[in-house]
Parts: sequence; C-alpha cells; structure tokens
Amino acid sequence: MTHRIDYTKVSPDGYRAFGAVYATLQKGSLPKALIDLVYLRVSQLNGCAFCIDMHTRDLTRSGLTLDKLVLVPVWRDAGTLFSQRERVALAWAETVTRVAETGAPDADYEAAAAEFNDKELADLTYAVGLMNAFNRFGIAFRSKPAAVAA
Repeated sequence: MTHRIDYTKVSPDGYRAFGAVYATLQKGSLPKALIDLVYLRVSQLNGCAFCIDMHTRDLTRSGLTLDKLVLVPVWRDAGTLFSQRERVALAWAETVTRVAETGAPDADYEAAAAEFNDKELADLTYAVGLMNAFNRFGIAFRSKPAAVAA
C-alpha cells in the first residue's frame, strides 16, 4: 500500500470542516465510547485499515475489554456483551453505512428511534456519515495505519 497524498495538509480547510463535525460529536449527546464503537464498526464494514487501527486503539485506551473488542464484527452473536443501546447503535450504523443496499428500512429506523431521542439519533447518524467520509479519505489516499507506520 503506497500512501498517495496527505489530504489533511493539501486541503486543510476541508479537513477542518470535517474536524468541526468530529469535535461537535465529542461534545454532543452520546457517550464517546458509543461513538467510538460505531466508528470502529463503520470502518470495519468499509475496510479502512487506518481508521480500524485508530479506533481500536481509542477503544482500548478508554478501557474496552479485549473480549468485547474482538467481537465487534460479530456483535449480533455476542449475546449480552453489548448493551441494548450499543446493539441498536451498531445496527443503525450498519444500515446507514450500507444505505445503497438497505435503503434504511422503516423497521431499522423505528428500532433506532425507540432507543435514541431525536437529537441522539441525529448525532448518531452524523457520526456514521462522518466516519463513512473519513473511511473514503483513508482508503482513497492510502493512509497508513499507526501499526504499519511504526
């Protein structure tokens, strides 16, 4: 994998704009750990090595157990290891990330709306959209994961 460009340096205004959304979400209505879990799952779905590495490290630093971390890709089969709120957030993240395939069905929306209030659901959807954008930057420009760059 050959790094292409550093989009953060060649287009700093665009990067800062995305960064402003990230900062807003960090101060928002949802716990950081939940957002980071969603970021990791979205990155796994998209295959962004840079973001998978980053969010795995973030979750590990925040105290997420190894047992839970390794089961993120198969969270549906992890029983009660993931809370109801986490399961609903992960399901919504998957349906929105795969929106071209899923169309974000009413049943998925209703499940998310039953667990999250309107503000939380909007923030969760912003988080999913933001990470999908960052994944595309990471993949398109071949951003190197910290584990590879070290």
